[in-house]
Amino acid sequence: MEKEEIEIIGDNHISTSRETPMRENAFDKPDIEKIQNIKLHFEKIMEELGLDLTDDSLSGTPYRVAKMYVNELFYGLNPRKKPRFSAFENKYGYDKMLIEQNIVVDSACEHHFLPITGHAHVAYIPKNKVIGLSKINRLVDYYSRRPQVQERLCLQILTELQEALETEDVIVAIDAKHQCLSSRGIKDKDSSTTTIEYGGCFYEQSYRKEFFNCLKMKSCQ
Repeated sequence: MEKEEIEIIGDNHISTSRETPMRENAFDKPDIEKIQNIKLHFEKIMEELGLDLTDDSLSGTPYRVAKMYVNELFYGLNPRKKPRFSAFENKYGYDKMLIEQNIVVDSACEHHFLPITGHAHVAYIPKNKVIGLSKINRLVDYYSRRPQVQERLCLQILTELQEALETEDVIVAIDAKHQCLSSRGIKDKDSSTTTIEYGGCFYEQSYRKEFFNCLKMKSCQ
C-alpha cells in the first residue's frame, strides 16, 4: 500500500470490521514481556526523535509509557480483563426506558494513537433481565480502552448489552472530541463527533425522541 493511500485511509476514518482487528496469538505473551518489548521499542522512538535518554527526566519514560499502554490505556484489548457482569431477573417488572448518561469515554484513535474523549449515553428497555448500573459504565470503559474507531465503539457496546439483556431494545450515543482532528490535520479545536447505534423499538422515532429529550440532545433526533 502506497504512503499516500495509507494517509487517506487514516484521515477518512475507515474501519474494516465491527471487531477490533487482533492477531490470533495476541495474548501468547504475558503482560510483563509485552511491557519490556514496548519499552525497548519506545526507547528507539525517543532516540530517533533526538532525545537524550541519559537525562534523569527521560530515562524512565520508555518503561512508564509501556506500562501505561498495557495496563491502562489499552487494557481493553485483553479479554481476560473484561469486566464481569451478569444480568439478573427483572423481578420488579420494570418496563420503561432506563438511561445511563454522561459516561466518560477515554479512548484512542487507532489511526494516530491520539486521545478520543467524550461521553456515552446508553439506554435500554428491560424485558426479562436487568443489569446493575455500574456495569454499563464498566462496559463502556472496557471497550474504550483500546485503539478505536468511534463507530465501532458504539456497535461493540450495543451488541454486548443486547446479548447480556436478551433484548434488541438498546440505544447507544457517543459524543466525543478527537485529538487527531484538533492537534493535527485540520486542527479544529471545537468540533465533536456524534455516533448513534440502536436496535429493536428504538427504530421507532417516538422512542428515540424520548431518549434524546431526556439527554437534551434534540439536534440528534
